[in-house]
Amino acid sequence: MKNDRLIKALLRQPVDKTPVWIMRQAGRYLPEYREVRAQAGDFLSLMQTPDLACEVTLQPLRRFDLDAAILFSDILTIPHAMNLGLRFEAGEGPVFDRPVRDAAAVRKLGIPDPEQDMPYVYDAIRLIKKELDDKVPLIGFAGSPWTIACYMVEGGSSKTFSRIKGMLYEDPKLMQQLLKILSDSVAEYLNAQIAAGVDAVMIFDTWGGALSEQAYKDFSLASMRAIVEKLNLQQGEKTIPCTIFTKGGGLWLEAMADIGCHALGLDWTTNIGDARKRVGDKVALQGNLDTAVLYSDPDTIRKEVKKVLSDFGDHPGHVFNLGHGIHPDINPEHVKVLVDAVHDA
Repeated sequence: MKNDRLIKALLRQPVDKTPVWIMRQAGRYLPEYREVRAQAGDFLSLMQTPDLACEVTLQPLRRFDLDAAILFSDILTIPHAMNLGLRFEAGEGPVFDRPVRDAAAVRKLGIPDPEQDMPYVYDAIRLIKKELDDKVPLIGFAGSPWTIACYMVEGGSSKTFSRIKGMLYEDPKLMQQLLKILSDSVAEYLNAQIAAGVDAVMIFDTWGGALSEQAYKDFSLASMRAIVEKLNLQQGEKTIPCTIFTKGGGLWLEAMADIGCHALGLDWTTNIGDARKRVGDKVALQGNLDTAVLYSDPDTIRKEVKKVLSDFGDHPGHVFNLGHGIHPDINPEHVKVLVDAVHDA
């Protein structure tokens, strides 16, 4: 691979420059993305059309000197394949017509067959890999079981997570059954992505931080551990690095570092230098500039980038990223400033 900085950093090997990519780097902040999105007609059609998914995956790499591409897809592909009636409403986000709220609904769930039920994901991966021509690695990903379950039980987005947390405390065995189905599904889904050619995988636990410490460890983290244990991360002599990211998970980094992954993603609420001291040499770290910094002027962006790099220090195992996804109204020129600042440091 011409540029393997990301893989080396995730495996805590020396690199010539800190690698950088950006969560949601293919997205609405880019005018060229908005054009393709309009051409597709709706988000699901964009995601399920391999040619278009490939195009938007590659768009940010044409603008910026990024060290990785990330598959354009969604964390809800698995419940969509479970026939729960997923749709995306303008201004409202994902909505499920058939939410999962009782034992009968859980019993109806089956584990989707990746290549049969979600062929568009793997067709896109193979197409993207061909177009990338080994210039940079391709990151595959999935939502965590807990995060996927949040949408399935709530029926969409939520501020309080009252339905799913109510289920968790009222019937923890049922919640564990649901998470077991989802952890098995995610493991198969990611293993199929690895077989299709992705070079690294990431598990997005967007809503793990909504839980108490014990509930996080017993439900969200335990289900991610079950996934990591089933992943085919050794492909001959090639290692597929695995990263887990829990938004709001800074309190539990030591426990997260113990589940067998190669790297942890950090949001902006945790100092990356303190995080490195806490996890030591066990895992690499990814992050963790506050996304809102990109609203500021170029000099401020460079200063804040330098601070994150300085806080991490001269150690192996850092992938620069934002602390969460880029916002749709960010100026793309500010993203270029960020990427160049990381490489120029």
